[in-house]
Amino acid sequence: MSFLRWVSEKLSVESLRDLDLFGGEFICPASHVAAHEDSQESLNPLPHRDTMESFLPDNSAYELLTVIGRGLEDLMTVNLARYKPTGGHVAIRRIDLDSCTNDMVNYLQGELHVSKLFHHPCILPCKSVFIAENELWVITPFMAYGSARDLISTHFADGLSEQTIAYILLGVLRALGYIHQMGYVHRSVKSSHILISADGQVYLSGLRSIFSLIRHGQKARVVHDFPQYSVKVLPWLSPEVLQQNLQGYDSRSDIYSLGITACELANGHVPFKDMPATQMLLEKLNGTVPCLLDTTTIPPEELSMKPSRSGADSGICEGPSTGGARHTNGEPSSSSGGNPYSRTFSSHFHAFVELCLQRDPEKRPSASTLIGHSFFKQIKRRPSEALPDLLRPVSPMSSLECIQTLDSPTGLASLDSDLSQLDIDDWDF
Repeated sequence: MSFLRWVSEKLSVESLRDLDLFGGEFICPASHVAAHEDSQESLNPLPHRDTMESFLPDNSAYELLTVIGRGLEDLMTVNLARYKPTGGHVAIRRIDLDSCTNDMVNYLQGELHVSKLFHHPCILPCKSVFIAENELWVITPFMAYGSARDLISTHFADGLSEQTIAYILLGVLRALGYIHQMGYVHRSVKSSHILISADGQVYLSGLRSIFSLIRHGQKARVVHDFPQYSVKVLPWLSPEVLQQNLQGYDSRSDIYSLGITACELANGHVPFKDMPATQMLLEKLNGTVPCLLDTTTIPPEELSMKPSRSGADSGICEGPSTGGARHTNGEPSSSSGGNPYSRTFSSHFHAFVELCLQRDPEKRPSASTLIGHSFFKQIKRRPSEALPDLLRPVSPMSSLECIQTLDSPTGLASLDSDLSQLDIDDWDF
């Protein structure tokens, strides 16, 4: 029986809410799906509301507006769409099931199982999943600010402000705390998997690489599995994940990835990204630690030079310079001389990153512990109140006139132009 026919028959006899979409008789690797099922049985999720309850599993309820991305070896098309019953906008992943290999199906299978299991305000929810002809449709909210990577690529080339980063990382830590509590390791924490909605809410996505520590109702101490399709994620992966030895890794590998992401958000580029994979591995295993680029980590003679990325592409620095007092909250100094890194982040931010990037995973705090770090004391408002202000002059795409005039060719063309500026290829909806 084909996968498409099997899912279609399941959909015809079960409601979407009760459907175990990729359970039952479908054959798949036990190490992948059985692990998710063990987690569901052994760890009870926190009370939640049903995230799928209000979106119809019917393609006629959605008006496809424009293509905003592709993926899964071009078998997946991502559309911006209008949900007709409410008029709101959603993102729809349409996956050609007839052309999917078994490996791809298994990959999707695990992601959608976890999406159904997880319910947390900082994890991107799956609103509906159903079959439309030969396609699997996955409905998620449309993130009007895009990803954190989009913001860096289009508006904040030298990095976001420290306070903005604090709000974003707090949302990610809350999501990771929940994921780890449920017995999972995310394994793909990076800025393109951090999405921001029109009202300033932070969501963590990228659940395709997630892996369960639960085996036969018991929580394993470590994981030895290497993430599939992980080439693009290598700069963010911890030394112990890359090393792939008998010691394995656990949820603290996500904390290291969070530290790399913090540097990415602050510096405007990813540490290690321009290095060959072998050199990157050796640097990480030898204890080379990225840092925040500012007046305390870049020698004064380099700060006095003309702005250039040549000396900072790797995101690695020698260490704090002597006598560099940290005066500001990540804003450029008055004597900056035009160098984008003539700014000073707080000692709390530096300490936070250093904790996350400890070479020894035993020395990295848990997500729940890091939420109480002094770095987050600067947060005084709710993200929905603060982030839209901090991200100005950037406006959410849902507030653009083109979103409101999509019925006209001019409005649609304007939207396509705005979306083309984003790093959509790496945006995991």
